[in-house]
Amino acid sequence: MHNGRMEKRTPYIKVWKELSAEKAMIFLAGPRQAGKTTLAKLVAESFSNQLYWNWDIPDHRRMFLENPSFFTAVSRRDSTRPFIIFDEIHKFRDWKNYLKGVYDQFSGEYQFLVSGSGRLDLYQKGGDSLAGRYFLFHLFPFTMAEISDTKRSYSEFIANPLDINMKDSKKREENWRQLSDLSGFPEPFLSGRKTTYRRWSNTYSRQLIREDILDLTEIKSVQDVETLYTLLPSKIGSPLSAVSLAETLRVSYNTVKNWLDVLERFYLAFSIPTWTGKIARAIQKEKKYYLWDYSRIENQAARFENMVACDLWRAVTLWTDLGMGNFSLHFIKDKEKREVDFLIAKDGKPALLVETKLSEKQPAKALIAFQNMLGVPAVQLNDTGDSFQMIPNGQARILVAPAYHWLAELP
Repeated sequence: MHNGRMEKRTPYIKVWKELSAEKAMIFLAGPRQAGKTTLAKLVAESFSNQLYWNWDIPDHRRMFLENPSFFTAVSRRDSTRPFIIFDEIHKFRDWKNYLKGVYDQFSGEYQFLVSGSGRLDLYQKGGDSLAGRYFLFHLFPFTMAEISDTKRSYSEFIANPLDINMKDSKKREENWRQLSDLSGFPEPFLSGRKTTYRRWSNTYSRQLIREDILDLTEIKSVQDVETLYTLLPSKIGSPLSAVSLAETLRVSYNTVKNWLDVLERFYLAFSIPTWTGKIARAIQKEKKYYLWDYSRIENQAARFENMVACDLWRAVTLWTDLGMGNFSLHFIKDKEKREVDFLIAKDGKPALLVETKLSEKQPAKALIAFQNMLGVPAVQLNDTGDSFQMIPNGQARILVAPAYHWLAELP
């Protein structure tokens, strides 16, 4: 199912336009092979004078090391500023100071896009020499909202997150099944073939761990990190026990925690913490982990939950990038073992509960209980059907609906 519109990455182009109108340097972060270079080159099409530079290309690297101001050869031809793309520059040891100097000297003359898959956003924290000089946004593999080309605005969604549109049911379900089988990464998804996905998936994590992670971290036991990654698909959907993994891998607890952090830093996985505010007897410090390459998860319910997690993570990250608020994604679990898969928080306050159930059409008891405690809208997503129910819960309501319909409308 090859769709040219998908390759345009339209929602992300819009984000770029909004952020670049205010800042001369934009950072673009996200998983390897999610389409960052493609997006950068799509953005470049609107500039009459442009330069693409990539640290991983030896000739580009040599040019940079011989003359750090190499890009000044690109000068203004007309009313638009020259557009310079620095791809994977975070692999240069002193990249932050370099970009600080570039911004301070050239931000009035040039527009810069800095892209990379090694978690550029990690470097925002603590003593960042680039503070105030850039805006950051993220690009992720395809999600339902992007494939469905949702027209719903953030303000419309947040005013009524239980609103749902059941149009294009057959097409939406086809897209959802294709995502499930092939992941949202552009290469396997656009191929439409499981054989292509399997070949791609087999090499993707191996290359990322053996090249990027080995090059950019102090980790020596690459094989153990690969083993850890192969264990994660069977752990999806439940809080992860680093203690148990440490025993399995015969390494220390701190080593496993470090490896998990590295998998997150390089976008092989992401984690969500528990929500502890306003919940009596809440479990405090557990985390659940999810994969971007979720099609490798064999358990159907776990894969379904992971797919929903990716859509929600994309949404809260992009809303934060756009300045809509400070959004975060959590799960809820208390000592009575009641659990709801997801809670979206805005500015530290609960905003929306989301539960996943493959086929159950009655709201989960835990979802009802936590909605009563928190007083926020609640949604239960299932993996089948083309109808929805709006079920009363006291003064509130719970929407029970197919995931591919509700997520397709997620801004």
